[in-house]
Amino acid sequence: MQILGRIAAIICAINALVGTVLSWLSVGIVLVCFTVVVQRYVFAISYVWMQDLYIWLNGAMFTAVAGFALLRDNHVRVDIFYRPASPRKKAVIDLIGVVLFLMPAMYVVWTYSLPFVKRAWSYGEGSANVGGMPGLFVLKTFILVFALLIALQGLAMILRSVLTLTGHEDLVPERIRYTRRNDPAHPVEAV
Repeated sequence: MQILGRIAAIICAINALVGTVLSWLSVGIVLVCFTVVVQRYVFAISYVWMQDLYIWLNGAMFTAVAGFALLRDNHVRVDIFYRPASPRKKAVIDLIGVVLFLMPAMYVVWTYSLPFVKRAWSYGEGSANVGGMPGLFVLKTFILVFALLIALQGLAMILRSVLTLTGHEDLVPERIRYTRRNDPAHPVEAV
């Protein structure tokens, strides 16, 4: 059982690292967007590649940090039944949700986007805009990164659920333990 906890911890560390590093792209997005606006409205000049850049940075950031958001439980969820549930009930709900919905969805995303990404790499696809950025194939690769990181975090959720349901919650990494918010006996998860 300790190996399951260790695997979950490694997956969480990967998503935490990727999410923390790539969330800094938001600063780059703001700076590039600000520069484009100043250039256009103050100096009456415009570069298509810069407009592509902030859109591409935005796409890369949001696809790459989706696993981090899942780690932090920041995705939208209907909390009518989940929030007040006990840790065991949360484990059952997560286990069913990941196995029946999350993993099949990520399989579909991976399967249908792989040929699309391979084709983009095969001819070094660039921007459709004249004067736009080269390397659109790199941005398209982030679709696969998205599916992989979400699926990995889904695996960590499965492991957490199994450990919780088998009475080994102490082996679950602290960052992904089931906790009850606003309950002094169950502190808010550390992220």
